[in-house]
Amino acid sequence: MCDVCGCGEHNHESENLFKVSDETGRKNVEIKKNLLSKNDQVAMHNKEHWDRDGVLVINLISSPGSGKTTLLERTIEALKDEFKIGVLEGDIETERDAERVRAKGAAAVQLTTGGACHLEAPLVHKGYHALTKQMGGAPDILFIENVGNLVCPSSFYLGEDVRVVLISVPEGADKPAKYPKAFKTSQVFIITKTDLLPYFDFDVKKVKEEALSLNPKLKVFTVSSKTGEGIDQWIDFLREKVKEKKGALQEK
Repeated sequence: MCDVCGCGEHNHESENLFKVSDETGRKNVEIKKNLLSKNDQVAMHNKEHWDRDGVLVINLISSPGSGKTTLLERTIEALKDEFKIGVLEGDIETERDAERVRAKGAAAVQLTTGGACHLEAPLVHKGYHALTKQMGGAPDILFIENVGNLVCPSSFYLGEDVRVVLISVPEGADKPAKYPKAFKTSQVFIITKTDLLPYFDFDVKKVKEEALSLNPKLKVFTVSSKTGEGIDQWIDFLREKVKEKKGALQEK
């Protein structure tokens, strides 16, 4: 079983350097290499690719069913005439989400993990090359829709510019407290399915305050992909980030 997350995969870098026990046999100390070192090396290589090509990369993480794919559909509809959009879709099985975003006009490559509960940088690297081959070049915006999980994806940097954590109104307001690392490692927090607020005991103000107490630099959006509420602010944010990324490329 995976030492990092218990996902059942065996491809994480892990090596015991030594084990020390006292004469009673009751005390064990294990010293290990950084389990994420290989992932981080490839992530930085990914970042070099994306910085060189001027690609804005957005990594979306959330629990299953929070509305990542629906938000992507809305986003693609709003921006597809302005920018070349590519999507790497992470799932344990099926191409259903990739098919959905393709139907909206974006190029997409499905990354199926076969059981692992998160995407890792080497798989994303392979997927990006397949995507650019499909598109005939680099996109302006690359969305990485991670596997639905608020735990493991927060530990695996993929080389992205912006990590976005989403929670939906039906999930409940306690997610920042229960999954703090997801919020501490993200730059954007999106509360989704706000059209359902009348039907759930969900205190938006309290959730924002709790998330910002963990990470005061979080940019917070409240959206409903169904009604369109808050989508314009999200789209404007992405436009500004693309502008920043292209500007940084021109300055080199």
